[in-house]
Amino acid sequence: MRAAVAGVRWDVGGLVIVDQRRLPAEVVEWRLDSVDEVADAIRTLAVRGAPAIGLAGAYGIVVGLRQVRPGSVEAALESVRAIEERLRSVRPTAVNLSGSLARVRRAAVASGATSPEGVVAAVLAEAVAIHAEDRDATLAIGRHGARLLADTPRILTHCNTGRLATGGDGTALSVVYALAAAGVMPQVLATESRPLLQGARLTAWELRAAGVDVRLIVDSAAGAAMSGGLVQAVIVGCDRVAANGDTANKIGTYQLAVLARHHGIPFYVAGPLSSFDAETPNGHAIVVEERSADEVRGFGGHATAPADVPVWNPAFDVTPAELITAFVTEAGVLEPPFGPSIATAVALGAGNATP
Repeated sequence: MRAAVAGVRWDVGGLVIVDQRRLPAEVVEWRLDSVDEVADAIRTLAVRGAPAIGLAGAYGIVVGLRQVRPGSVEAALESVRAIEERLRSVRPTAVNLSGSLARVRRAAVASGATSPEGVVAAVLAEAVAIHAEDRDATLAIGRHGARLLADTPRILTHCNTGRLATGGDGTALSVVYALAAAGVMPQVLATESRPLLQGARLTAWELRAAGVDVRLIVDSAAGAAMSGGLVQAVIVGCDRVAANGDTANKIGTYQLAVLARHHGIPFYVAGPLSSFDAETPNGHAIVVEERSADEVRGFGGHATAPADVPVWNPAFDVTPAELITAFVTEAGVLEPPFGPSIATAVALGAGNATP
């Protein structure tokens, strides 16, 4: 069994990611030494998963400050703002990226640093704190979710929501890991997750490496799997949750929620409170990223469709709150009505998470 892989980490030399574009064929780490490299890694999905790109962005400000070597505190703070602006626009749907960048910038301004080196130290300390909080949040999500799904071990999940996508054990996959640790022996159906096959390339690889029972299915087999009794619960991650509970996640999540409702199967969304956006009232206000048509016209350098066929390639869809059974967060399980339960959890914060 392979050792657990950390998708994002900081060492003395700087920011290191696992290049997820290379999986499952090989595990390749990439040290990011410039803001351009951080932006490119996020844009091209070398690093992906809402919490993980938030961490990459936070550490990316440190990378940028080391790169430009500002000569004064004022220049350092201006560089922080410029780097934040540059990185924030790379992936607009996941709120963790903009949230982490803003948090690091506020820490820099509030630090009272008297030298550029002091600003760098404050920024790095805040990025490390965000990473530690995300790691703790994923463990709490796993504990809460394992209690919730203890009697429903036949689980369907979508995209990748594990150690590659977060600073810890993951969101939906943290629940799977916690179930396995408790001896429940989950049986996971992982969708391929079109168009970039993140379920096939990443989730199947990650779960097999962890010794978890996983079977891969094409996205369009989910309904048949539910009808055939292969699924007792669906649990997915989230890139942004609106104040009313509408949730943006990998394209295909919405149809899974509709299928689950039809078959009477609970549909859970797992995510840290950092993915909940009180400033976004509902799903209509969520900006959904669209990606290159070439990701659908071909794969692995081989054409799978006519080169000139028009393509609509949204990276995410929005699942209405009424199709969601509950949210699993570090603060506990949030149940309908989601407006009040989300507002209360966000107001209390992760520091009040129950053990």
